[in-house]
Amino acid sequence: MGMAVSIPYYTVDDLDHFPDDGNRYELLDGVLLVTPGPNQEHQVIAARFIQLLGSALGEGVLVVCPGVVPREPKTQLEPDVLVYPARYPVNARWSQVTEHWLAVEIFSPGSRIYDREFKRDAYLRLGVREVWLVDADERFVEISRAPGASEHVTDVIIWRPASVDVRVDLADIFAGIE
Repeated sequence: MGMAVSIPYYTVDDLDHFPDDGNRYELLDGVLLVTPGPNQEHQVIAARFIQLLGSALGEGVLVVCPGVVPREPKTQLEPDVLVYPARYPVNARWSQVTEHWLAVEIFSPGSRIYDREFKRDAYLRLGVREVWLVDADERFVEISRAPGASEHVTDVIIWRPASVDVRVDLADIFAGIE
């Protein structure tokens, strides 16, 4: 008979004790998720989303990179781009921001499985209204508004967060990405 495998569980407070080594440390129900830091392609795509969403949505919305979606004590996820209403003070703790309109995750070699299989539905359960999984290799965005349901968009996303239509042309997002 084999020995039982013991998986360590962590809290959000434990994240402060991990090294600042370029890796991203996140928690999902106490389980540590570690992914490598983003590469240049990843950051260019994130910057394009931030610029487009920020200019389209205006002053009433905050678009940050990365953001934090916590549920203390055992969950803290960091989407590559997070959109939420600007009624929260800029110096508010992440735990005080309780309304999240959009979480964007850009696939990288170390994050694809975590993002699709674990984090997408976790974001939705945490109250994020919509999750976009961005695949630069295949040139599409997988949009989810409910756990287990998604649509693939390869050309233009029309997003309606709050009485404004935001047009995201994926050709512009992926321009120059090899």
